[in-house]
Amino acid sequence: MPGVRVVTDSACDLSDELAAAAGIAVVPLTIRFGDEELHDRRDLTPAEFWRRCKASPTLPETAAPPPGAFQAAFDAAADDGADAVVCCTLSAGVSATYQAALAGAGAGEGRVRVEVVDTRSVTMGQGLICLSAAELAATGADLATVVAHVRELIGRTHVLGVVDTLDHLQRGGRIGGAAALLGSLLSIKPVIEVRDGVVEQESKQRTRAKALDYLAAKVAAAAPLERLAICNGAADDIDAVVERLAAVPVAHDLVLTDLGPVVGTHSGPGAIGVCYINPADQPEARR
Repeated sequence: MPGVRVVTDSACDLSDELAAAAGIAVVPLTIRFGDEELHDRRDLTPAEFWRRCKASPTLPETAAPPPGAFQAAFDAAADDGADAVVCCTLSAGVSATYQAALAGAGAGEGRVRVEVVDTRSVTMGQGLICLSAAELAATGADLATVVAHVRELIGRTHVLGVVDTLDHLQRGGRIGGAAALLGSLLSIKPVIEVRDGVVEQESKQRTRAKALDYLAAKVAAAAPLERLAICNGAADDIDAVVERLAAVPVAHDLVLTDLGPVVGTHSGPGAIGVCYINPADQPEARR
């Protein structure tokens, strides 16, 4: 089938159903439990990942896909008649996945045009960008138009989350050790944010209930939204957050999804993420 195809990686946390419906190809990262390596979403579902986390004495680790995995996805698009591919990766500030995608595109140069874009995001911030790109591509837009759209979305996309502890992020090198120590000493429930492609501590709340109230209020204050997703990292109180945000005005359907192994490895169990895209006329005003 001719046209522009969207390829991404499994840090996007798009469900298999969402990705398939949008025609998005997802390249899996690798999850390691000790010496055991598993391909995200292929060998390990989010539910299985969280069960393993509770039973495993050691924290899992993640690894970027090899360039050949991206090349295979680009070749598959070419075999299916695609005119071009836009590959939207998780932030290069937290992973080598972007570089792997660039290498994969270079290795297969000539079969199909490929443009690799660092979304500077992760989880459903990245996923919402992919969904929007795929919808535009489905209208017949050319590669340059879809790439320009993706780049414009990056500045309007926001990722916030509540985690029970910063320990997982600190051990994985995704946030400063001083912030993790502070969180432990004060027994706070931190709110984190993806800012300029890296994970930062957005605020400190004394209890989880206050952290979730703060998160919901911040998203509601940003409304109306273009897109909104809520991501569940095996959190017992996810229903309360969904109920709070179900009434937020949003142009597209609210997306509910599980935090997958890539993000879950660094957030730990109990994490809740909220990802949204501002309307084009006010990209930063409601940040």
